[in-house]
Amino acid sequence: MKKSFSATLCVLVCSSLVMTACTKNDSKEAPVDSSDASGTVTLKMVAPKASLSPGYGEMEIFKRLEQQTNVHVDWTNIPDTDYKDKKNLLIASGDLPDAFYGADFSDYELVTYGKDGTIIPLEKLIEENAPNFSKLLKDRPDIKAAITAPDGHIYGLPIWEENELGTNPFFHVINKKWLDKLGLKVPETLDEYTNALLVFKNNDPNGNGKKDEIPLTYMNGWWCADIAGLFGAFGMPDNQDHRIVRGGKVIFTAVQPEFKEALKYFSEKWYKQGLIDPEAFTQKDAQYLAKGKTPNETVGSFIWWDNDGEYTGPNRVNDYVFLPPLTGPTGERTVGRANGGGPSRGAFVITKANKNPDATMKWVDAQYEPYMAAQIHWGPIGVVFEKDANGKLINLPLPSGVAMGEFRQKVAPNAVGVVTKNDFETIVDMEPRAKARKNALLKYYEPYMEKENYPNIFFQPDELDKINQIEPDLKKFVDSQRANFIIEGVTDAAWDNYVKQVKAMGLDELMAVYQKGLDRYKIAQK
Repeated sequence: MKKSFSATLCVLVCSSLVMTACTKNDSKEAPVDSSDASGTVTLKMVAPKASLSPGYGEMEIFKRLEQQTNVHVDWTNIPDTDYKDKKNLLIASGDLPDAFYGADFSDYELVTYGKDGTIIPLEKLIEENAPNFSKLLKDRPDIKAAITAPDGHIYGLPIWEENELGTNPFFHVINKKWLDKLGLKVPETLDEYTNALLVFKNNDPNGNGKKDEIPLTYMNGWWCADIAGLFGAFGMPDNQDHRIVRGGKVIFTAVQPEFKEALKYFSEKWYKQGLIDPEAFTQKDAQYLAKGKTPNETVGSFIWWDNDGEYTGPNRVNDYVFLPPLTGPTGERTVGRANGGGPSRGAFVITKANKNPDATMKWVDAQYEPYMAAQIHWGPIGVVFEKDANGKLINLPLPSGVAMGEFRQKVAPNAVGVVTKNDFETIVDMEPRAKARKNALLKYYEPYMEKENYPNIFFQPDELDKINQIEPDLKKFVDSQRANFIIEGVTDAAWDNYVKQVKAMGLDELMAVYQKGLDRYKIAQK
């Protein structure tokens, strides 16, 4: 799983951790040979890792890569929830690794750090040292166009699974076992859902004589566990960006009247009646996932990437069913569509501290060979896959009692590499849970999903400056206020003051940049 939501860290603590994590490289030093007598090159890399993942040095896939490439990596792994803050501290301190792997560099970071020399342009290295990636770019000029910065350089390598599974990351799930026990049908409307949550809270559906049931839990702002999908019941489907497109026009959802009505409902009907997990606004993924696996079943409804047992554990997976978008007070039944799509541009970057960029590019290029790309995404041959008679990678049975989502975290970094539609036909069989997720998307969500989204545009530097100047603080404020409105309630005066503050922070300027970029993109597509 990718993508993260991190809490603010104490600067002094982070600084001490960072200083011990990496050895300082001075770009003014003369180049040094970091290879040993056997010719093995040693590189220092920083990478985020999922909560269940071991250190990358322990992963079988990286042991095999070392044998294949003669490159040894000294890994500094950072929990994905803390990675963004620590990455920023590393860059600010000048204590750079040779490369950031699974780097999650934003467009602004690619352009800014490319311009000031913190990271180096890659196109010449690709041409001279990356036959696998060069072939991909030749076969797919759209990928080359997507990762090329406005100044013509390529600063980061991509990660992508061309499967369209991310159009809606928020799968809404309810405890069918409890519904059946309490004589309730699967809710179709928002009010029916609210009633089910109330019954979960008050009628002891787990039968242990305690009021330990959690009617609804989620993770505020988390990429696949947020309640953004539920705003569609009020006619203004949301996503993590709070930015949607209708009729070619960019709309900021979080200041619209429908958004206000949704918050009022969630506050009055859910939070004030004790139906929302009070830890929904602070919990991290390990704490959240543990709630689905308590000895006594306690969760009535949750939001997650899937319902394959990663949240509940495999023994309870059949207790839960998907909830399609709920019909709201005005009869609306819609769900948002995630923005972007296409390859992520900042999955791997090489820094100015690197004394062996050629060897580094050769090492990472091995992970763009189609068979290896599949293993980087899902896990090694012999552990996750076997080859069938046609040479296609087929999934092996999972270890007993293990969910695929958890197993994948333990055996695959899922950090770089591209798996195209053609690769899914010829190289690797889509994993069972991906097939199931695609079927669920088509059955439960696609019929109600917004038709447009905001594409993955690589903006001009001045546009990126404006976006970076306004958006981070604005979004942080909006997300904080969204949580506060749910907890404290929404008054007209508080809402009006909030909207004024959002506009004062530069909302109209920001939306003008996004509209200009979208208009330019649409013209280029004609």
